[in-house]
Amino acid sequence: MDFAVDVKEKQNALNVTISGEIDAFTAPKLREAFEPYEGKAGLEVLIDLTNVSYMDSTGLGVLVGLFKSLRANGGMLTLTGLSDRLKRLFDITGLSDIMKINTEIEGGV
Repeated sequence: MDFAVDVKEKQNALNVTISGEIDAFTAPKLREAFEPYEGKAGLEVLIDLTNVSYMDSTGLGVLVGLFKSLRANGGMLTLTGLSDRLKRLFDITGLSDIMKINTEIEGGV
């Protein structure tokens, strides 16, 4: 499956849809997609992972980095559409305790 990141900006919110596998090869592309928004105050980011079939530690690292950056600037990160496999990954790592994860897509921010 090809990797794709679709970012839609509306006011101070981003709706991001990711598809494919997030691994050591694709994680830098994901990081690049977020670079233009680094340091933006109060940014709300909704990431839809419905079409993500696999994520490794490098993908988690990108999302943790984004989470920390957003939090430091008064923003918020919400993850939606996690498969059971991805949800388990976030549970095992303890990230589901600190990140907002919605099990159903709520139509964006």
